[in-house]
Amino acid sequence: MTNVSEIVQLTKEVHRIARGKVADINEINRESTFLALNALIEAAHAGDAGRGFAVVAAQIKTVSSRIGQLTEELNSELVALGDRMIRQLEHQDSQRLTDLSLNMIDIVDRNLYERSCDVRWWATDSAVVDCAGEPSPETAAHAANRLAIILANYTVYLDLWVIGLDGQVLANGQPGRYDVAGKQNVKTQAWFNAAINTGSGAEYATGEVERFAALGDSEVATYATAIRENGLQDGRPIGVLAVFFDWAPQALSVVKSVRLSEEEWSRTRCMLVDARFRVLASSDDKGALEDTIALRTGDQKVGHYRLDDGTVIAFARTPGYETYQGMGWYGVIERTMPRP
Repeated sequence: MTNVSEIVQLTKEVHRIARGKVADINEINRESTFLALNALIEAAHAGDAGRGFAVVAAQIKTVSSRIGQLTEELNSELVALGDRMIRQLEHQDSQRLTDLSLNMIDIVDRNLYERSCDVRWWATDSAVVDCAGEPSPETAAHAANRLAIILANYTVYLDLWVIGLDGQVLANGQPGRYDVAGKQNVKTQAWFNAAINTGSGAEYATGEVERFAALGDSEVATYATAIRENGLQDGRPIGVLAVFFDWAPQALSVVKSVRLSEEEWSRTRCMLVDARFRVLASSDDKGALEDTIALRTGDQKVGHYRLDDGTVIAFARTPGYETYQGMGWYGVIERTMPRP
């Protein structure tokens, strides 16, 4: 199916051809007018013998004048109509990109909502509670086994950690891959301290997407919550459960699955960016966690605008999902003009 962008280009081409043909008509009409003027001059030289021819030449001049007026009106109307159609189509096309941007960030929100549910649920698991409440080789081994079972069924995670109140990792689900239990301390991590200070088991903390050295420098989105005494929602915090979402492959699947035509993909970049406009994922595999973009939102949650070179920028801010409020992230689509 022809997309709106292609229709815009076809409309511009039709507009160009129509204006060219009107210009051709005007040129022919100018030649006719010139011939009519010459005929009038020759008729005047011929006196009475050229009087009849003068009447015909005058009529030709009148017709040429009328044709000139009509072509001028036609050209003006074509320009106005063409410009209006192009503006409307371009707006529709930009709005479509805005809707696709919203769809991207909505998929991310729904996905991260599940992560916020997972961490709060698993923090009440008896093996996790026992490990945090009564740390020992036995409880750590039991918790590690339980976390490994969870990881086998939830492949979107790199690892799950049970952490003591002092920030020391007590157990993790992939000890063979990540040797962190008893060796890694996260007491300086903002997400750890935020989790310790949650008011109840219904709350959770998040960390910015980052490369985490302890997990092989992988890109992770961290979700954490307090492990509470007896697994009760209002129990006293006795530790922290952290889950590390395998960000890069999940995010790339979102930005690379936007429904665009092959031609559009050749000049389009789809991105997820954070509240500071830092690129979190990009369909061209460039700039993740390194680049920032100069996004002009004008305090709008969704919208689009056009740069001087014709590049269209469409964006949509996280709407949140269920109890997940989002982190102020955006879905962004940047599309350049087609090559002539």
